[in-house]
Amino acid sequence: MNKVEALLSKYNRAIFVVLFLICLLPGISPAIALFTGLAFALLAGQPFPKFSKKTSKYLLQFSVVGLGFGMNLHESLQTGRDGMLFTIISVFSVLALGIFLGKKLMMDRKTAYLISAGTAICGGSAIAAVAPVVKANDNEMSMSLGTIFILNAVALFLFPPIGHLLGMTQEQFGMWAAIAIHDTSSVVGAGAAYGHKALEIATMVKLTRALWIIPVTIATMFLFKQKGAKISIPWFILFFVLAMIANTFLPIPETLGNALVWLAHKGLTVTLFLIGAGLSRGVIRQVGVRPMVQGVLLWAFIGMMSLGVILFLE
Repeated sequence: MNKVEALLSKYNRAIFVVLFLICLLPGISPAIALFTGLAFALLAGQPFPKFSKKTSKYLLQFSVVGLGFGMNLHESLQTGRDGMLFTIISVFSVLALGIFLGKKLMMDRKTAYLISAGTAICGGSAIAAVAPVVKANDNEMSMSLGTIFILNAVALFLFPPIGHLLGMTQEQFGMWAAIAIHDTSSVVGAGAAYGHKALEIATMVKLTRALWIIPVTIATMFLFKQKGAKISIPWFILFFVLAMIANTFLPIPETLGNALVWLAHKGLTVTLFLIGAGLSRGVIRQVGVRPMVQGVLLWAFIGMMSLGVILFLE
């Protein structure tokens, strides 16, 4: 690395740190944070890839748990029950369609399955859970995660305006976001952009949906004939439920509860900045046409199907 490159790298790291701190300021929404991270990554690259990846993972989990301190258990359980049947149908229909599309597009079987699982359940978390079971290599992981990652970024900007255009209620939008957007981070970000009630419903339904990682991973063992594979369970969901229970049944001071929820929102904002900063030009180039076509078709399927059910059959 010559002096010019070293100076530029130092300059980019300084800008990254400044933008990171700006995301902590009041008035910076999750959508703005994500866009800022995306713009920086596409223009300057990612100066702290390991830090961003690890920090965004754990910060998202802590933020989701913090949101639980602003939610009522009884209302959340009712919301989860309302979306349970459709969750079951949508998970298995997306998986089946994804396998079919993978064959038609002549894709690598493992990559097609990883994208299908990510779309059906909860994005990168589902891919990370299923990948060891199918013994996916780094290239297969990169293509599937990149596909889901790009579509997540698009969803966070696209869904709230569509919801307003269609006149969706807070409840309708929260349900739609939870089903049709891949990762928990973008689901929560879109819900927060639409409104407080949409955020609550989107978070609860998405985390209920995330539990399908377990049965899908077990089914994957048989489908790919793998024995004794390790199942990755999203334990932070348990702490999210415990936070809701505490908020519902314990005399937690309102000031403390509000502070925890505020910190959760700030944590989510920073998380989305870090996630956006991970979408470099290299990630986009690495995805390829066929995985992206499969991902877009699956996303269109689950998005249109869930929208139709929510708007016309409720």
